[in-house]
Amino acid sequence: MASRSLAAALAVVAGTAAAVIAPPGAAQAAQPGTKDVTAVLFEWRFDSVAQACTGTLGPAGYGYVQVSPPQEHIPGGQWWTSYQPVSYRIAGRLGDRAAFTSMVDACHAAGVKVVVDTVINHMAAGNGTGTGGSSYTKYGYPGLYSAPDMDDCTAQITDYRDRANVQNCELVGLADLDTGEEYVRDRIAGYMNDLLSLGVDGFRVDAAKHMPAGDLAAIKARLGNPAAYWKQEAIHGAGEAVQPDEYLGNGDVQEFRYARDLKRVFLNENLAYLRNFGEGWGYMTSGKSAVFVDNHDTERGGDTLTYKNGADYTLANVFMLAWPYGAPDVHSGYEWSDKDAGPPNGGTVNACYSDGWKCQHAWREISSMVAFRNVARGQGVTNWWDNGADAIAFGRGDKAYVAVNHETSALTRTFQTSLPAGDYCDVQSGTGVTVNGAGQFTRTLGPNTAVALHVGARNCGGGSSASGASFAVNATTVPGQNIYVTGNQTALGNWNTGSALKLDPAAYPVWKLDAGLPAGTSFEYKYLRKDAAGNVTWETGANRTATVPPTGRVSLDDSWRS
Repeated sequence: MASRSLAAALAVVAGTAAAVIAPPGAAQAAQPGTKDVTAVLFEWRFDSVAQACTGTLGPAGYGYVQVSPPQEHIPGGQWWTSYQPVSYRIAGRLGDRAAFTSMVDACHAAGVKVVVDTVINHMAAGNGTGTGGSSYTKYGYPGLYSAPDMDDCTAQITDYRDRANVQNCELVGLADLDTGEEYVRDRIAGYMNDLLSLGVDGFRVDAAKHMPAGDLAAIKARLGNPAAYWKQEAIHGAGEAVQPDEYLGNGDVQEFRYARDLKRVFLNENLAYLRNFGEGWGYMTSGKSAVFVDNHDTERGGDTLTYKNGADYTLANVFMLAWPYGAPDVHSGYEWSDKDAGPPNGGTVNACYSDGWKCQHAWREISSMVAFRNVARGQGVTNWWDNGADAIAFGRGDKAYVAVNHETSALTRTFQTSLPAGDYCDVQSGTGVTVNGAGQFTRTLGPNTAVALHVGARNCGGGSSASGASFAVNATTVPGQNIYVTGNQTALGNWNTGSALKLDPAAYPVWKLDAGLPAGTSFEYKYLRKDAAGNVTWETGANRTATVPPTGRVSLDDSWRS
């Protein structure tokens, strides 16, 4: 939950080619572990999370999946009802105890650890019956807490310059637990130990800033596994009494300035400024910081980029996963216009990119960078290049290299790397790249695109390098509309709109799709829109034409013709 930015909403109850080493103060790689990327599957039901672990997260190399709060909560369709606990039973809208346990087992089998978003600062406001059938009143949660456990301050927080006000009083009217009491600490630790007994690997501590760091340390000391991963939400606010770095002794802390600054740079400044991004910008130490481009609070509060920012958002995620500062969270949520709206289908994800599910964790541009990051772990920044504006490139030692063109026109350049000579797969596009004996390769990057190479992808195997076409069309839509392509080949549907191929909106407004076609095939194609009722609108103009090269794919960079 946010501290202030969403208070109103929650109260209803956020160059040169020569090698250049990054200067002193530049980000250095965080060391712990080998897979530090977390997919945050916001408001996904546990059975859907299990499927994602098996089908997407494990194969992509994600180290963790973070699930939304599992405890019993107040009823209602809004997302924030999950953040108003009624009891510590696993009985929320996302699934029961059996579904939760099955999810943990499935994710572990896929090599993915499980982090739980844990709400321990407060209980629910109001009176009623929870999602698991428990009756409650504000300050009365039978079998768990009563009024004396929440009586240190029963007024709302009003002054973030006053430590006692922030840490003792009520966040947007929610019943604030007195975490200084031994009884309360025991009950919270009991909940977290129960989750650990089911195989949970760590916790994201919601609203950590509203609890003294010493109280959280006392709770953590009561855990059966005090070494469990621990990530604390402590939002930075200039001039505030409570600062995030107070919590570093307990574990990782979310660095909100990272996401805020990425938004400012990608929307209004130059990517060249990112050369020493991280500790060089005054952030907390890399090895104890959790970072993100957006989360469920900030995308609604407007202080970070969101999926609605299209390529700016996608490239910011590419940069985050390539850059060695902090441990990254990849937010994966759903479309919204109402900031309070809960998950589609009550949290059931029947398929990505349908019913409003955005599935950012599975976007090729993002998911391909998870393996990039895993391969590059422990390597500092090398071979930095920028054009003084919105095109940058850098290596990660001799293990990986990325270039990002955030300009409005194409960039053709010979890039200098420290990679061993040989053939590589550009994991952004699935096409081959050859690095010469001097560590150089030449590439043309279209506007708002990237190229990413690493030693773990020396060829585009698994079918991604097969012959065919890579479609990309810039096309705006309204909710319910999708973009398709068809053409004069069986693989393209033979002009049958019912057999047309749906493009992926992950980089909206650019829609993308790779389609297999025999080498040397000349073909015609055209784009069309379909709405939720199946109504079809063709783009104007003559049929487009292209030819598949002898090897690899033909890359098509088109714009919708109105």
